Amino acid sequence: MASFPPLKNDLLLRAARGKATERTPVWMMRQAGRYLPEYRAVREEHDFFDVVETPELAAEVTLQPVERLPIDAAILFCDIMVVPEAMGLTVKMVSGKGPTFPQPLTTPDEMERLVSPDIDAALGHVFEALTLTRRQLNGRVPLIGFSGAPWTLMAYMVEGGGSKSYRTARQWLYRHPQASAALLQRTTDVIVDYLIAQVEAGAQMLQVFDSWAGLHDAASFRTFCLPYLREIATRVKTAHPEVPLVVFAKGAHYALDALAETDYDVISLDWTMDPEAARTTVGDRAVLQGNLDPCALYASPEALQREVQQMLTAFGAHGHIANLGHGMLPDHDPEHARLFAETVRRHSAAQPAT
Repeated sequence: MASFPPLKNDLLLRAARGKATERTPVWMMRQAGRYLPEYRAVREEHDFFDVVETPELAAEVTLQPVERLPIDAAILFCDIMVVPEAMGLTVKMVSGKGPTFPQPLTTPDEMERLVSPDIDAALGHVFEALTLTRRQLNGRVPLIGFSGAPWTLMAYMVEGGGSKSYRTARQWLYRHPQASAALLQRTTDVIVDYLIAQVEAGAQMLQVFDSWAGLHDAASFRTFCLPYLREIATRVKTAHPEVPLVVFAKGAHYALDALAETDYDVISLDWTMDPEAARTTVGDRAVLQGNLDPCALYASPEALQREVQQMLTAFGAHGHIANLGHGMLPDHDPEHARLFAETVRRHSAAQPAT
């Protein structure tokens, strides 16, 4: 593994490991993105995947919110779709539609199109970006790497793009349960290798995004999400026990107890989940992350500060990483992102963890 400058702000990592902290650490999902004018300036010159696949550009964009906002982490600018791409599928980023697969997996027979990638060859640009970003951070804050979860990636690979119901992908689970399990396992194997390599390239914490977990009921989640999420955590922790792992199963309220029994250190909550109820369920088995409604950033400064304070009170002063309940939105005001982070820092410092 490469050598890097010493970390000056380890607040996030201490909190993720369940240690007491002098205040609540704060960062935001999608904190590098379209709400920032400096990001839009880069995109005027470069296609989305050009930014993702060019380490210098990915590092530049990753650092933009760190330069602007009082946050406690950087998260690499990348996309969960790099894993399906590495497995042999073509992905296009279509304006107004998001990620689109011109040739999705329409039948189990088409899984023959998938490849078992050479991770370094297929995703080397991600690892280069991580190493470059980590060095350019110069120890200011930790660097987070991430991946999509198996079910969420499968949903896109079969559906062909974004959808409200993912009806086609969910049909697979009922019509082709064995093929679905095989696809989820193949994706799991790639994700494990990908995350381990991210750590070796410089990532200091990892998050697994299961953005479409909430499409399942509890029984379906236990079959098609939980085993693969558990396996990812176990295998990555075996390789790098020192690296905190975060799981974000959006919409899966019923999954908190089961996720707390896995090797994830942190469970991220979406904005519809009640922090006090989650704390009761999870106890001390995991740190909680989240979960301000992203739309609260549209509120007046006074109302936003009240919402943040209420969130912090609900989570309590221990075992919490402040974040949004989902990602930043394209028309958010960067100054409201600043106010969110500043309010977390100020309010939590007045009520230090015990």
